[in-house]
Amino acid sequence: MPNYRPPEALTGTPGKVTLARGTRLYRVHTSRRAAGDFNPRPAHCLYGGGRFDATSCDTYGYLYAGLGPAAAVCETLLRSLPFDPTGRPRVLPRRAVEGRRLSVLELGADLTVLPLVSARDLAAVHQDTWLVHAEAQEYPYTRDWAHWIRRHTAPWAQGLVWPSKREPAERTVVLFGDRSPAGALRAEEEDTVDFDTAEGREWLDSVLRPYYVQLAPC
Repeated sequence: MPNYRPPEALTGTPGKVTLARGTRLYRVHTSRRAAGDFNPRPAHCLYGGGRFDATSCDTYGYLYAGLGPAAAVCETLLRSLPFDPTGRPRVLPRRAVEGRRLSVLELGADLTVLPLVSARDLAAVHQDTWLVHAEAQEYPYTRDWAHWIRRHTAPWAQGLVWPSKREPAERTVVLFGDRSPAGALRAEEEDTVDFDTAEGREWLDSVLRPYYVQLAPC
């Protein structure tokens, strides 16, 4: 838990990273939502929600994605999945993947995002690794910090990028719908992986296996 509130002013100089047009993003999401749809629903200020979701204190559409498929899968499906003390593979319940798919998005425009990767990146916004490593019970605080960062980097920061907590070798991004131009995200429909199909579950099993995770049997 942070031991202080965000300061009144941003005195550092945040970094800028360009996600170039043509960059591919990977997103695990419910099949009820189109691949490129931003989530329009603000999280509760205190309960539930994700690390950098909108709330009633700062309403914006948001979309999380990985810069690689492993980041998308790990961030969405492996949160708080404990290791088995007997050494057997971790078991992912089937209900966790029902009605879900992995979609591939291609950027149709350059997007400028604020990096939260290095200690210098974090210090520039008066933070440390807590901001990107905190667990879910502290997300009300990380959301508050995200709102503060957005206020002080308007209008240029179109999202944030940071190392995936569940797969640190890859990067995760959140994009802000109110700062992303129309047509910024194009779905690559032919690359969609539907987890409700046998082929999709086989693909998912192959991604999960190196993390010592397997889908529960039917």
